[in-house]
Amino acid sequence: MSDILQNPINLFEKWFDEAKNTKIEEPNAFNLATATNDGKPSNRIVLLKDYDESGFVFYTNLNSRKGQDITSNPFASMCFFWPEIDKQIRIEGSFTQVSDEEADKYFNSRPLKSRIAAILSDQSKQVKNNNFEEFRNLTIKTFNNAENENIIRPKNWSGLRLSPTRIEFWQRGDFRVHKRTSFFRKNINDNWQSEFLYP
Repeated sequence: MSDILQNPINLFEKWFDEAKNTKIEEPNAFNLATATNDGKPSNRIVLLKDYDESGFVFYTNLNSRKGQDITSNPFASMCFFWPEIDKQIRIEGSFTQVSDEEADKYFNSRPLKSRIAAILSDQSKQVKNNNFEEFRNLTIKTFNNAENENIIRPKNWSGLRLSPTRIEFWQRGDFRVHKRTSFFRKNINDNWQSEFLYP
């Protein structure tokens, strides 16, 4: 069996590279589904920033709704859908926070205005006095007055890594005979197993 068929991370890399080499505006965009500890779900589109054998990483304000969901219930799923290449990848697992060193390195690589916005936005909370224009103007004013690029990452802004226990690869087929390949393992240190699923 080829290495790609033995290891879903290698197959993810192959498909992800294909998506990046196609005219897809944001191939790293995925739908993140989380749930509260009592099972109330929510989802949204976020951007993949890193991945390796240990998992898939995105960055966020930890006080946001998704951050709070993951804090109370680390089990979640992500879904990449690339209709341009007739492929989809679903990933299930549990989240842990990245190290401060990883978070600092990524935060400091971001454009100055993105770092400022991460500090100014109380993500997912109600805008003060429901006055969005006031918030927008404050943000623009802060952007324009920013001179010191040595902005410290706020402690409530970090990365979250989903360590996968199931990854499913879907490929569109004629007459809805789609090819579904599922990789699974009980624990993150176990070897991967694979199976084909009926479409």
